Amino acid sequence: MRRGIIIAAAAAALLAGCMKQAVQSTYDKQETTISSFVDNILKSDTTATVTYNHGTVRVTLHDTLSREGALADSLRFGGTVSFYYAGYVLSGSSVSSSNMFATNRAQSASDAGWAVSDSTIFEIATIPVDDSLIPGLRYGLEGVQGQDECYILFSGEYGWGRSAQGTIPAKSALAYHIWVNSIDND
Repeated sequence: MRRGIIIAAAAAALLAGCMKQAVQSTYDKQETTISSFVDNILKSDTTATVTYNHGTVRVTLHDTLSREGALADSLRFGGTVSFYYAGYVLSGSSVSSSNMFATNRAQSASDAGWAVSDSTIFEIATIPVDDSLIPGLRYGLEGVQGQDECYILFSGEYGWGRSAQGTIPAKSALAYHIWVNSIDND
């Protein structure tokens, strides 16, 4: 009896180790996909800047510093940000309307062919940047500046992890296209 329990425990430990390794392998492949996405942007936009923060990559297009000619304030943890976004499940080295799962930007919804009867969903989002956000989005938003346009990318490890969320499958890498309106660190 005792030997059977030991064998069952060893089998369970082995299975758990294999499952953990498979999940990590998925996240590693997603990091490669994210790198390809970033490389594609940098090839087409030589003015883009890349920021890495705790497993999250932010690619800023049309950097605020070059637009304003002066150093702008950057969003800090605990501040708030007002922005439009389009969220995508990242399954390749680019994003398309076929993998967009949410947006509050009318143009993005129109481009995706979404028929929306309630236009109130196209209001600017204003949220605190704190621990209530999934880690990838939180770390990606930290450091944005008013009027930035950027992509925030992260593996499923920094997203919803092993939990599916609506149309977002479990362990999905995510990409958010963000159009920052304003930030407030007060």
